Amino acid sequence: MRQAGAYSKLLCGGISRRTGPHSLPLARIKKIMKKSSEDVKMISGVAPIVFSKACELFIEELTRRSWNIAIDGKRRTLNKDDVASAVIATDLFDFLIDLVSNSHANLVAGECVASNTNVFDSIF
Repeated sequence: MRQAGAYSKLLCGGISRRTGPHSLPLARIKKIMKKSSEDVKMISGVAPIVFSKACELFIEELTRRSWNIAIDGKRRTLNKDDVASAVIATDLFDFLIDLVSNSHANLVAGECVASNTNVFDSIF
């Protein structure tokens, strides 16, 4: 008889079971995976689910660290500057430094950042 695999909890909503089978669009994840390299032709059905869970955990951790910065600033609204500060303050997120450094540098210098030069606005 076949036993449940290591990813069985991911397939049925993870440990908390709050988000359903998956909360991020698997088709979008698969599309990103295929665009990452010309060599990627076939993707198993479980791979996007694992990536979805990894993205959820990444978002939760970054949000938690950003929230702590907002609370330290005596605010209860999370904003993009809190996210930028969390990225800069955490070695784990060093791969995002280039993404937020311009936005955060302008904030620290006290300059008013126009929306067309803001890194976060240009991403989306």
